[in-house]
Amino acid sequence: MEHALKILGKASSINVRKVLWTCDELGVSYEREDWGSGFASTHSPEFIKLNPNAQVPVIIDEAGVLWESNTICRYLAGKHHHTELLPGEPAARARVEQWMDWQATELNRSWSYAFTGLVRRDPEFLDPHLIASGVRGWNQKMAILEQQLKATGAYVPGRTLPWPTSSSACRSTAG
Repeated sequence: MEHALKILGKASSINVRKVLWTCDELGVSYEREDWGSGFASTHSPEFIKLNPNAQVPVIIDEAGVLWESNTICRYLAGKHHHTELLPGEPAARARVEQWMDWQATELNRSWSYAFTGLVRRDPEFLDPHLIASGVRGWNQKMAILEQQLKATGAYVPGRTLPWPTSSSACRSTAG
């Protein structure tokens, strides 16, 4: 079976998983190829032509090539007219997008050094003070997220986020 969508990236990547989850929620079929550490190199000339940042995920479909997980998720929701994932109304959409952007800029930046040192065991990222700072940063950002979930009583962008209720990972457990 031919898939119109190809996803390049290893399934263990959190950013690739966002795209896979979006596809699953949308009912979009895809073909995935393993790229990234432990698999095909994202630093190969072939991959760099697709994404000059040498990072996964990358998607390829009839419209061309896209990279950046949140952009891909927005694109797929829009392409498939799925306003349950990404509202069409500007204020509701902005509330979803602000948290997507926060995740990519604030949350990811807070823990990336510690993750690279502790999980990937990169010898250039083993400074214990910087790791401790990353852990503190992660905990601070998680406190913001928990506070928001408690305030909405439901989903990060609000009480009535139009995401399907099957996406329980996005719901607050605070009750």
